[in-house]
Amino acid sequence: MDEDGAIYNAEPQQQNSYNLPKRSRFYQGILDSKLLDPGDINYNRLNDVYIIVIMSFDLFRQGLYRYTFRMDCEEIPGLQLNDGAVRMFLNTTGVRQEGVSPELIELLHYFSKTTDEVARQSGSSRIQRMQEIVNSIKADENVGVKYVQAWEEKKLERQEGRKEGLQEGLEKGRFEALGDLVADGTLSLEAAANRSKGKREEFLNWYRTYKC
Repeated sequence: MDEDGAIYNAEPQQQNSYNLPKRSRFYQGILDSKLLDPGDINYNRLNDVYIIVIMSFDLFRQGLYRYTFRMDCEEIPGLQLNDGAVRMFLNTTGVRQEGVSPELIELLHYFSKTTDEVARQSGSSRIQRMQEIVNSIKADENVGVKYVQAWEEKKLERQEGRKEGLQEGLEKGRFEALGDLVADGTLSLEAAANRSKGKREEFLNWYRTYKC
């Protein structure tokens, strides 16, 4: 929380889980649910909330370092809801520098490769201070740093196991294996269809018949 009461939630994301937009909505809901006391209906007391996802890939494929989303009116361009909720996606692989500060770009490069050399080259005292903290944590064997909640970490491990076994699954019931990955959110339906080894339409028809 900053001095004005705005709340920031930052989540690093190493791989594309194909659910980040709705996941960011879920995180926002969790924060909102804790900002008022039970029975309090003065919703103007809700803090401004910023959900920030730091990605090592370009989720929206537009080359930007930063994508910022607020609630806008479809019928009247420029009219915003002003509900105090902002969701921001930071892309460490961006190439388009418009709208972002040089320090943010340096910070994203630093997130991508967190080393003493990158911190020194940035010229930012704040980034260099961050590197000092990183080094002190690494030097302390009693400190453990977790970047993902335990339940989510286990979920990712299961998903990775499914992906590693995908080839075997394709040989023994290709459609069943892909259908399971779609059902648990590991793959989108479109991505699964593209992995069906030239049988895209057959897989889509099968999925709609047996899985929907």
